[in-house]
Amino acid sequence: MSTFDKREDAYENKFAHDEELQFKALARAHKLLGLWAAEKLGKSGTAAEDYAKDLVAEGVVDHDSKKVVAAVLKEFTAAGVAQSEHQIVRHFEEFRAQALDAVKNS
Repeated sequence: MSTFDKREDAYENKFAHDEELQFKALARAHKLLGLWAAEKLGKSGTAAEDYAKDLVAEGVVDHDSKKVVAAVLKEFTAAGVAQSEHQIVRHFEEFRAQALDAVKNS
């Protein structure tokens, strides 16, 4: 194997590793957002965990955090919870940063 091939393999392995970290962090951020939203919606225990799991599943299936935020906003609007889309996105970004740190340090 030439030096170029070794370098190419190392780059591909790093890319795959980085993508896996991003996926795990995003799933964890969706769960944190779900738990936060569940609390705002007055859910606790199993109901809160189930709500968070549903958001994680939605994020995994759609690969789109905007849809997850939209789902939370829709739930908040229906329940009369006073949170704007901007506030939800801000919380999500905080959760994503926490999740990425947690995944990188684990």
